[in-house]
Amino acid sequence: MAPEINERATAVAAKMGVNLPRRAYVTFLAGAGDYVKGAVGLAQGLRKVGSAYPLVVAVLPDVPECHRRLLESQGCIVREIEPIHPPENQTKFAMAYYVINYSKLRIWEFVEYGKMVYLDADIQVYENIDELFDLPDGHFYAVMDCFCERTWSHTPQYRVGYCQQCPERVAWPAAELGPPPSLYFNAGMFVFEPSIATADALLATLKVTEPTPFAEQDFLNMFFRDIYKPIPLVYNLVLAMLWRHPENVELDKVKVVHYCAAGSKPWRYTGEGENMDRADIKELVRRWWDVYNDESLNYKKPAAVLDGGSVVAVEAERRPFLAALSEAGTVKYIKAPSAA
Repeated sequence: MAPEINERATAVAAKMGVNLPRRAYVTFLAGAGDYVKGAVGLAQGLRKVGSAYPLVVAVLPDVPECHRRLLESQGCIVREIEPIHPPENQTKFAMAYYVINYSKLRIWEFVEYGKMVYLDADIQVYENIDELFDLPDGHFYAVMDCFCERTWSHTPQYRVGYCQQCPERVAWPAAELGPPPSLYFNAGMFVFEPSIATADALLATLKVTEPTPFAEQDFLNMFFRDIYKPIPLVYNLVLAMLWRHPENVELDKVKVVHYCAAGSKPWRYTGEGENMDRADIKELVRRWWDVYNDESLNYKKPAAVLDGGSVVAVEAERRPFLAALSEAGTVKYIKAPSAA
């Protein structure tokens, strides 16, 4: 979005008495599959914990209209984005579908928001985490990942048995391999500040960066290495932590659960697969379904209120910024090129 249009919309909004939604959660959705259930569950979870901020869903063009309508009926702000394709090479991604995840970089273009918290659609929020928006600006915040799973077998960390979650267990062999690697975060949840300059830099850097097995997660770790600041594990419990580093997990204090272990997606859960018959996994799946099935959490449009004797529809969670854009004049969006 052009800066002058953004400024014009801000001025119009001020005249309209509208407070622009400068903070929001954001997730990402592609295709016609069942991940839409995760996004719906996330919207309901944020409502259950009383979040003050809306959920934006960045959708690729292949997300069907029926899924978009479902998301909007649950109070989500649906934003279509153009796909981003990584440079061609022979990289074998840890999961084949990771190739589409580079499109998540488009969320840095959502400059109508000053700060956003990104959450994968297979995440659920069980306690209010709005405090993350108050973290100091100028940094990239996320939870450190674990290197103990076999999916990390391509890394020196896995080969030597070193993991940043328990650095005292196996010391990094600096004499052989040099200084320890930079801290590495899981990109299923992070706090960031949208910026056109950053968005442009991300795409320009991607054009000259070889893709690696963990796709956009590796790329974001490289790009934000110098400004990354770890936040506590309670903001993104990757399920493997339950059996890889149980000493680091206090499950009753966890605010955000990331259902990313194989077989753990609640809407597909059968109890089969490694570690999926654990009591704690079964309980976490049950908790997700309790939120998803709770009809009291379905989105309800705010009631109309009286303002100066006239009835005015108030939609705090909806689209005051887009209304301001409409008042400011027609906006033409130009499709951005892919990074390839």
